[in-house]
Amino acid sequence: MRILLIDDHALFRIGLQELLQRRGIDVVGALGDCQQGIDMVAREQPDVVLLDMRMPDMNGIEVLQELRGRNLSMPIAMLTTSRDEKDVINSLQNGAQGYLLKDMEPNELITALEEIVAGSTVVAKELTGILAKAVQGESESAAAQDAFSDLTPREREILCHLADGQSNKVIARNLGISDGTVKLHVKAILRKLNVHSRVEAAVIAVEQSLCPRG
Repeated sequence: MRILLIDDHALFRIGLQELLQRRGIDVVGALGDCQQGIDMVAREQPDVVLLDMRMPDMNGIEVLQELRGRNLSMPIAMLTTSRDEKDVINSLQNGAQGYLLKDMEPNELITALEEIVAGSTVVAKELTGILAKAVQGESESAAAQDAFSDLTPREREILCHLADGQSNKVIARNLGISDGTVKLHVKAILRKLNVHSRVEAAVIAVEQSLCPRG
């Protein structure tokens, strides 16, 4: 396995390089300069690239984007101290195949690298909860969007009036229809959005920016 490491912390970089080499892993480069690291990745074509997240000239996401922008398709893994949810999600969305933590046990790190080189996406076990939460959030958002697509134009209009806190009577007056018709539309909206109250429907409409003001 041929690895290239980009990390601006010299002590960590040198220490990790030595640790990996002692275990028979070929470290083709260990650099603190991001641009030099990017050029070396293109030249050496390692089996996997390890990137720090927080660096002075470019952050890890920017280096990742630059590598992917050059159509370099080898696995890239973040190796960082950051447990920030945004960093995890941004890394994976930009093409990282791994998000690993610097306090991992050496054997864990090497196993993770082997799995990444074999084609798996590996996230440090401490962060799987964050990943699950993000995936769940994306699924819920997609489900809400699908539900909105089932609403008729009139139902969307009435939902926006609900989001403004209007009663059935006020909505009826504003739209020139009967209270009974509004009530039927509201029932249909609640059913399609799978919620139990007009307040829940209004909250979802606001969260999904269905009713832009102005």
